[in-house]
Amino acid sequence: MSTTAAEDEDLVTPSPPTGPHTGPRPLLRTLPTAAAATLATAAGALVAVGCFLGLYIRPTSDDWCAAWKTRDLGVLGITADFYTTQNGRIANAFLSGLLYGGGPAGTKILPTLITLALTAALVLLGRRLLHALGHTPPLLALTACALALQALLYFAGTRSYQVLLWAPATISHTVPSVIGLWALLLALATAAHPRPAVRTAGLAGALLTGFALGTLSEPFALVSALLAALTALLCLPRLHLTTTWRPFTWCLLWCAGLACGLTVLHTSPGARWRRAQQPEKPPILSTGELRATFEDWLRIWDTVTGQWAYLAAAAAGLLLGLAATLRTPRPAPRRVPASGARPGAGRATRTALLLLPLPVVILGSFAVAAGLRSGYGPTGWTYARTWTSFLLPMELALCGYGALLGAWAGPRLAARRPAAAATATTAALCLTLAATASLVPHLQQLTTTTVARSIAWDAQNTRIRTEAAHGATDVGYRPLPIGHLAEPFFTADYDRDWVAACVSRWYGVDRIHRLTGRGGAGTPGP
Repeated sequence: MSTTAAEDEDLVTPSPPTGPHTGPRPLLRTLPTAAAATLATAAGALVAVGCFLGLYIRPTSDDWCAAWKTRDLGVLGITADFYTTQNGRIANAFLSGLLYGGGPAGTKILPTLITLALTAALVLLGRRLLHALGHTPPLLALTACALALQALLYFAGTRSYQVLLWAPATISHTVPSVIGLWALLLALATAAHPRPAVRTAGLAGALLTGFALGTLSEPFALVSALLAALTALLCLPRLHLTTTWRPFTWCLLWCAGLACGLTVLHTSPGARWRRAQQPEKPPILSTGELRATFEDWLRIWDTVTGQWAYLAAAAAGLLLGLAATLRTPRPAPRRVPASGARPGAGRATRTALLLLPLPVVILGSFAVAAGLRSGYGPTGWTYARTWTSFLLPMELALCGYGALLGAWAGPRLAARRPAAAATATTAALCLTLAATASLVPHLQQLTTTTVARSIAWDAQNTRIRTEAAHGATDVGYRPLPIGHLAEPFFTADYDRDWVAACVSRWYGVDRIHRLTGRGGAGTPGP
């Protein structure tokens, strides 16, 4: 996007040394690279384990229903079923159909695809940020930072299995964030493009992508709409943050697409049927409901702030900012605008831009809490898989603030107190590594639970298929719970047990009954 906000800023630009004592000391040349390599190895190992666990994913809960519907109805059939009888999330159903249409392989490779796409998006976004600050982006540090943010996103929360490994949740709440980041990169690439056709394609892409996300994930739609609306206000040309109406138009079309998608979802027969099954509730804007929503919101943030590892996002950003600037410690002189040049954005506008993530995270999380309470009742706030919609923006904000601090402090410390610059780099690395290490026990438990369940599931699957092939119409099933997800017999009323019904449809039998005894139902995993 075309901006003039950076014209009055102190930029750090590469400048060749003029003598043996003008450049950074040898330690400051190698320390950031070594720190980035160390962090990339540590965080990358955690993320790699998460991707590897994809090989041990087996169906549970909604998997059963999506699998048999895709097999029997096809991609378009499951999409129509979601619209008419489920919840109206047509984009969600379409992606589910594509994923489950490939058999078990689809769910196994999805974590890896998500990780690769998110890593690339974060690296490209960080590259643009550093370019805007006037620095040469260090690829290794960008990659390390992207992997550290993902390790926190996947494993620092309370529902790791659902966030990364359970396909229905990743499609609804993790994939939208990936799509949103790539949409932002598309906007940055097309809004200021010299060719009108490219700019028009970018605007059309914003509208269509917004519509798809509106029918994919309500929590993400709420958070991204808030971000786009606030950004649009800051992009008004009269505030001089931008010189054209293109960024404002892009944000407006994005919000319009989200609104259209949410309207289609909300008015669908499936969504109307789902609301009809719920008991009468007070209006969401009533005093009592707002108070209850606020209490839910506080519970959510009590859980989030209780995980200190999220501070590593800021430390990783600080490391990134230091790595980008310690090689070029001398700030460039302030540029004076030419006489008659258009003035840049004022201090108030730049401050508002800097603080933009705060209302997005705070108000966005409250909107998610309100939606969860409206859809799932008093316990809706515990559906932590939906928190990804605001946790990733929170991590990006912390990382961005850390990078800005590092970019500001790096050249000043290197020029005046090189030892302090080395200390800051080491401290940022140690904090990030400590947070990464704190995630290892949780990941170890997740690994043990996932692998053990896959072994038990495979044995049970072979037995059930053998019995069904011999004509059995009522087969035994031993629940194998994982990730706090529903398995057959989660309710005593078999007629209301939708998981058991989907399992029966998948195996082609009339009914399943519960097996108990050795190797029975385990305990929910992470």
